[in-house]
Amino acid sequence: MAARQRLAIAAKGFRPFFLLAAVFAAAIVPIWILIIQGTLPPAVYFDATTWHAHEMVFGFAVAVIAGFLLTAVGNWTKRETLVGAPLLGLAALWIAGRLVVLLAPVVPRPIVAVVDLAFLPALGVALARPLFATKNRRNYVMLVLVGALFAADLFAHLGALDVMPLGTSRRACWVGIDLVVVMMLVVSARVVPMFTRNATSAKTIRSFPALDVAAPVAAGAIAVCDVFFWQSAAAAIVAALGAVLTVARASRWGALASLRNPLLWILHAGHAWIAIGLGLRALSFVWPAAYASLAVHALTVGAIGSLTLGMMARVSLGHTGRELGAGKLVTLAFVLVTVAAIVRAIVPIFAPAKLMGSLEIAASLWSVAFALYLVVYVPILAAPRVDGKAG
Repeated sequence: MAARQRLAIAAKGFRPFFLLAAVFAAAIVPIWILIIQGTLPPAVYFDATTWHAHEMVFGFAVAVIAGFLLTAVGNWTKRETLVGAPLLGLAALWIAGRLVVLLAPVVPRPIVAVVDLAFLPALGVALARPLFATKNRRNYVMLVLVGALFAADLFAHLGALDVMPLGTSRRACWVGIDLVVVMMLVVSARVVPMFTRNATSAKTIRSFPALDVAAPVAAGAIAVCDVFFWQSAAAAIVAALGAVLTVARASRWGALASLRNPLLWILHAGHAWIAIGLGLRALSFVWPAAYASLAVHALTVGAIGSLTLGMMARVSLGHTGRELGAGKLVTLAFVLVTVAAIVRAIVPIFAPAKLMGSLEIAASLWSVAFALYLVVYVPILAAPRVDGKAG
């Protein structure tokens, strides 16, 4: 029994990666605030702003993606991806990537790039083996997105190494955000209406298959625009279309029916933040007050923050054999991350002079939200399933 307890963290992909993602999320944003306040020295591998963007996308978001996909692909294919020592080895590789970026002053710069870039190909191989073995073509798109994220990370490092022109690293991080949005749109179409229908028994809930395809395609087109026509009118037009498609496809997903269930409404809120972020992206081209950074943070703090926290909470319960329900602390975490998004992405439009205060408040709310997740879920992630099953 003691051995089972020690090894439970390595029993399924979500366990180590959700734990690492939450710790990282709770710690890195306050560090970023201390850097921009001048209390801590700025990053030296990337510039300070690009370091923040890179670590939130290719550190935090990628960790959640890894935990989700390693678990989901096992379910989709009925074959394990990674468990035990190989899973812990992959988690160690992710940690190594975070450490070399942080320790760039004393690590040769090419080594920083090689170590950080090793994670996504390793994850891709772990996912590809069961997907190809079972010819699960429906989910090959996940391999494409993991490969595209690797390409974006590669260009971020090429910019940091001065192989590519100035500004390449920052643009690569924008493209990384676009790709995460594509993945969120694909996954949310599969799970949000289904979860809502199952929990509420509302018969009016339905999906629109054509829109479920069109919305991520539009988000993918934004990524292409950001590669070739960054911050262009074309990107703004496609973003506006993406916002409309995102709203339209969720119109019958039962958002109102979800309001009594925190594990549901946080997912609906995260999906709504995608539409808000894309809408702000379009507005930023014609309305100076809605500058581009606000759109980015609607997509990151709002959409990525809400959807990752919501899915981490739900998956961690369902895959450990526990009843699906959010207690008071988890519900508070959902509220805090939602308010953090409003403060970071919306308030500065109407109170630009309060930007620094907005940053500090949003950062605090975000960090507390993920700290609350840790308080509740560390015992769950570190313990075997309560029903005695594997995983």
